[in-house]
Amino acid sequence: MRDPYEVLGVSRTASEAEIKSAFRKLAKKHHPDRNAKDPKAKERFSEVNSAYEIVGDKDKRGQFDRGEIGPDGKPRMQGFEGFEGFGQRGARPGTGGGRTFRWSSPGGGGGETFSADDIFGDIFGSFGRGGGGTRTRQAPSPRGDNVIATAAVTLEQLAHGEKARVDLPTGRTVEVAIPPGTKAGRIIRLKGQGRPNPLGGEPGDALITVDIVAHPLFRAEGETLRIDLPVSLEDAVLGGKVRVPTLDVPVTMNIPAWSNGGRTLRLKGKGLPTAQGGHGDLLVTLRVMLPEGGDPDLETLMKKWRQTGRHAHRGSEQEA
Repeated sequence: MRDPYEVLGVSRTASEAEIKSAFRKLAKKHHPDRNAKDPKAKERFSEVNSAYEIVGDKDKRGQFDRGEIGPDGKPRMQGFEGFEGFGQRGARPGTGGGRTFRWSSPGGGGGETFSADDIFGDIFGSFGRGGGGTRTRQAPSPRGDNVIATAAVTLEQLAHGEKARVDLPTGRTVEVAIPPGTKAGRIIRLKGQGRPNPLGGEPGDALITVDIVAHPLFRAEGETLRIDLPVSLEDAVLGGKVRVPTLDVPVTMNIPAWSNGGRTLRLKGKGLPTAQGGHGDLLVTLRVMLPEGGDPDLETLMKKWRQTGRHAHRGSEQEA
């Protein structure tokens, strides 16, 4: 009989619901009542039912997966007992120069014929064809070594979901997708991109550490960005609209009147992408700038203020 998973068209890791759904579809498709003109429909329908009896039953499925029963639901041979005529007795020629043997079930009723390759393949892993010898099943080769590399990622790449190019120690160059919400120091594993195993085993992995490249304007704090924004004295005193750079296009922001230097304003959704979706914020810290080259009128006003003691700040000489 064929492998029951193959009959139902499902993987060995399929859930109970997936197995039941596949069985219902195939049973409906091959039901003899719907295929009266197809002489093989009954045979296919029976095969589907037999397969479902194995993998549709939790206990039998476990026994089959462990190799305790075959696709027909019967126990697999656990030892040498029950052979009739091992060697020449009861033997008949098999294909490929092998021999076949008859195994009687413990109940004594009937028997089944197995090739030597089938029998010793289950026990020892394989049977030497033609030579009568045995060979053991070889353990899988170990995986190759992992390699370590660094992905230098810009804030623009993080903001736009762009891939980073990474040169691996193996000599290969790969493009690495950077997930949203990635922070500096995160390690991304690339399966099978490590060093190959000279013995034929699977290659190792590449472990990529993310390094955030310093930006000339922005500082990243998780998904939040910070920027220092120079503003004129008149905008700080009277208020006004100013242009603020972002990682996309500049936006206009309102500065409230009488804003002190160091005040921080928030621009919603102008930060970096988050792992949950959406974006963080951009925090804008105001840096009040005096006119370059000086301003006579402003200087005259400040002298007048100093003489009258108006708006003297704590720590000035007038308070000492």
